[in-house]
Amino acid sequence: MLYIIIALKPEAQAFVDKYKLTKTKLENFTLHVNENMTLIVSGVGVLNAKIATAKIIEKFKPNEDDIFLNIGICGANKKYKIGELVEIASVIYKNENFVINENTLHVINCEDSEVDRENFAIVDMESFGFYEATKEMKNIYMYKVVSDHFEPKQVTKEKTKLLIFNAIDEIMKKVQS
Repeated sequence: MLYIIIALKPEAQAFVDKYKLTKTKLENFTLHVNENMTLIVSGVGVLNAKIATAKIIEKFKPNEDDIFLNIGICGANKKYKIGELVEIASVIYKNENFVINENTLHVINCEDSEVDRENFAIVDMESFGFYEATKEMKNIYMYKVVSDHFEPKQVTKEKTKLLIFNAIDEIMKKVQS
C-alpha cells in the first residue's frame, strides 16, 4: 500500500483527480482512498503532519513493504525553478538534522511559520512531523514541489493543485523504481 501524507486540500485534489480516489474520514482528517493508495490531508504544520501520519499507522498497521510519502509544495531560493520536484534527503528542525534518505542531496528546513525571505535553500512547515511519525518505518520518502521563491502570498489553490498534478508521474516513477 502507498500511504501519502499531504498538508493541503489542493495538493490532495491533484491525486484525487488523477487516481479517482474516494473521499472518506479518519477521525478529524479527510482520507482519499483506492485499492492501492491511502492519502490523508493533515493540515498545515508539524503537529498536524505528525498526528495525521500517526493516525494512518495506527489505523492501517502497515507492513514493511508499504511505502510512506510526504508530498507537498515548498518555498525555495532561486536556484530552484518553480515547479521543480525535489527529493528530500534530510530535514532540519530547530537546528537539528534528521536523515530521511541518504541517497539524495536536498535538505529541507521545517519552520513553524511561513517564510517570506531567503534564509534557506528549501523550506516547508510539515516535513519534521512526517519524519517524527515515520522514523521507525522502512520505506519513507519526501517529495516537494517548488511553489515560490519565498513569496507564500503568491501561491493560489489552483497553482498548488497544478504544480502537484504536473509532478505526480515523476514522483510515482521514482517511488516504483
